Amino acid sequence: MALKKKPALRFKGFTDDWEQRKVSDIVGRYDNLRVPVSSNKRVHGTTPYYGANGVQDYVDGYTHDGEYILIAEDGANDLQNYPVHYVNGRIWVNNHAHVLQGKTGIADTKFLSYAFSQIDISSLLVGGGRAKLNAGVLMKLDLLLPEHKEQEKLGNYFSHIDSLITLHQRKYEMLKKIKKSFLEKMFPKNGKRVPELRFSGFTDDWEQRKLGAIFEEYSDKGHPNLSALTIIQGGGTIRRDDSDRNLQYDKKSLANYKKVETGDFIVHLRSFEGGLEKATTSGIISPAYHTFHGEGTDSRFYYCYFRSERFINHDLKPHVYGIRDGRSIDIEGMKTINIPWTKVEEQKAIGNYIDCLDNLITLHQRKLEKLQNLKKALLKKMFI
Repeated sequence: MALKKKPALRFKGFTDDWEQRKVSDIVGRYDNLRVPVSSNKRVHGTTPYYGANGVQDYVDGYTHDGEYILIAEDGANDLQNYPVHYVNGRIWVNNHAHVLQGKTGIADTKFLSYAFSQIDISSLLVGGGRAKLNAGVLMKLDLLLPEHKEQEKLGNYFSHIDSLITLHQRKYEMLKKIKKSFLEKMFPKNGKRVPELRFSGFTDDWEQRKLGAIFEEYSDKGHPNLSALTIIQGGGTIRRDDSDRNLQYDKKSLANYKKVETGDFIVHLRSFEGGLEKATTSGIISPAYHTFHGEGTDSRFYYCYFRSERFINHDLKPHVYGIRDGRSIDIEGMKTINIPWTKVEEQKAIGNYIDCLDNLITLHQRKLEKLQNLKKALLKKMFI
């Protein structure tokens, strides 16, 4: 089969075939400048200290200054998405990453970083547990590359996409931190009667009430015609028929399943791992679950509390029994937990605010996923 020499998609004005070259002919290797420093001997500073998987620390001084590609030599965490990093500026590199730089006028370093990311490097590794990419193997690789101007255009284009991905990643992480910070302040600290942060118009003291007094456990069976639901930790409920998990279940047993309404809480004996889950759709669930309904409550408000570190690691922990994989929740004990209570109007105000934050978080998460998928698709079409 003839070697393909043109990508499926390229910028206007470029039509020439790509040329196959040995890596050793197009890059310089600067592994000789690497200096490993154990963590207890590093002098803290502002220079990123790189290892096989990226930045490990920030130190004073540097080993390299300029544009480089760092490719893990050994110790890579993910062999399928092999660590390849483009860097520009002063860096410190230890002995677990190869340091390459495109030769002036022949190979654009930024372009090469994306070209290397498209190679299945895992097939080139040697050794057992700590697989290694030998320098000799790396330098003998064949790469296809276009004329220098097209390289530059491709490198800059994908660098722009990476900048957008980083922007949305930061916004996404920032919003998650904001949500966590606000929630910590919107619930009273231990021993306090009012939260640190509050919407205007609410001044009454909060109360502590038993979970079982606010939420009533119920078991409503005999609805086999309703949709069977799957519970996703941190993701609510979805119809089993819509799930991509291809779950098998005996439809004859559906009459014994429990009915659950949107907004009700679902507890599995192993819910101690991630808190209580909330039904986001109505339907029926396995009888292994316990279902709770809170009349006159806002489920969004309590969902945040039931999935908080405070509830899982402090309130719920005394009611978890067993060891390791055999741990379970004592449901009756869980009902005795004191949880915060305030008027439903304030619960709704907090719930609305949480909804706004969640919508923003989801928006940036989806934008991030779209950009990541776009980059992946374009790399396949614009590189050979």
